[in-house]
Amino acid sequence: MSAPRTSPARQTSLREHNLALVLGEVADRGPATRARIAGATGLTKATVSSLVDTLVAARLLDERGLDAGAVGRPGQSLGLGARGPVGIGLEVNVDYLATCTVGLAGSVVGREVVTGDLRGVDVEAVLARAAGLLRRAADGAREAGVPVAGVAVAVPGLVDSADQVLRLAPNLGWRDVDVLAHLRRLAGAALTAASPGGAHPDLRLGNEADLGALAELWCGGHDDGAGGRLDTFVHVSGEIGVGAGLVLDGRPLTGRRGFSGEIGHLTVADGPDCACGSSGCLERLAGQEAILRRAGLASEPGTAIGRPEGPLGELVARAAAGRADAVEAVEAAGTVLGRGISAILNLVDVGAVVLGGIYAPLSPWLRGPVERELARRVLAAPWEPPRVLVSGLGGEAAVRGAALSVVRTVIADPAAYLARTPAG
Repeated sequence: MSAPRTSPARQTSLREHNLALVLGEVADRGPATRARIAGATGLTKATVSSLVDTLVAARLLDERGLDAGAVGRPGQSLGLGARGPVGIGLEVNVDYLATCTVGLAGSVVGREVVTGDLRGVDVEAVLARAAGLLRRAADGAREAGVPVAGVAVAVPGLVDSADQVLRLAPNLGWRDVDVLAHLRRLAGAALTAASPGGAHPDLRLGNEADLGALAELWCGGHDDGAGGRLDTFVHVSGEIGVGAGLVLDGRPLTGRRGFSGEIGHLTVADGPDCACGSSGCLERLAGQEAILRRAGLASEPGTAIGRPEGPLGELVARAAAGRADAVEAVEAAGTVLGRGISAILNLVDVGAVVLGGIYAPLSPWLRGPVERELARRVLAAPWEPPRVLVSGLGGEAAVRGAALSVVRTVIADPAAYLARTPAG
């Protein structure tokens, strides 16, 4: 995310800062004329005009025609470039692979999902399949005549942000996997061909819950209860495992090495052993497998994308029909989940929780127990009860957040993108 755009810079990086100031103004507040941008940013009209010319030449901004609603002489309205760079998100999960391509404004322009259980499958084989999806996404962008700004990869595990290595993905059985090195080797040529000026593409790796939280921030449609956009919250996502992404003042909080948010491995009670090596983890008591088992649907758990007709769908159908065993199973999970979320809220003092992944379709029965636990355990609740919201992004939050993270980086630092283009 970019720094707050409150005033123009007065240092040697003036132009780079002000390019971000102008592009961010349009990205955050919608199409605007040069005059309106100048008024909002404090830059002179001549400076804005020069910066806009640069951004239009790079297809980061488009001229949309005269602003009919303007007072006085109408000016050209400027919007984010419809033919500008795109970001590609790739998600590797336990029973599916997915890609999502988004434009500068965040609109989805391409997606692909390939299902199949990947647990126990050789790492090289899985990433070869993933590289195939990545090549097709890059080829699609190149054929459409739009450059690929970069790729972000979402994975269900601990990502070392410093080394960009997947340290542990318990439900895949992976440890210390250099995912990006595999993808560069297997799909690098296609990505380079689709990148601006044939430059080496920007690749990054992230945790699925963290990237899902960014999708909720940028396109989740949540309000802050006071008429603004929600920019401080905890996103709790359950699929096979359970993870959390924290966003504070519009910025992700990932920790020193990127390991924050592992709510699924909080010890909440005496309980069964966990794949992480501990026992009594929240994931083992409020994760999908525990809920299914308690509801009498003992089966191999699957994601909503990988197995849409699987046991999760049956669980939702039974709960909707009022089956006591299904309702009780979900409510029991909600109670345990509420305890875990309470610990996070007491630690970081945020006022909202977004339930995603499998918890979204289960929210009619899960939300009440979660709210009761928060009211009981969060110290600030008597003065400001935490809000419990439900994601509307479904299973695509992580892959969409991955793609969005690429284009938002371009918006936050257009000068770095311009340096990679032929004109840069």
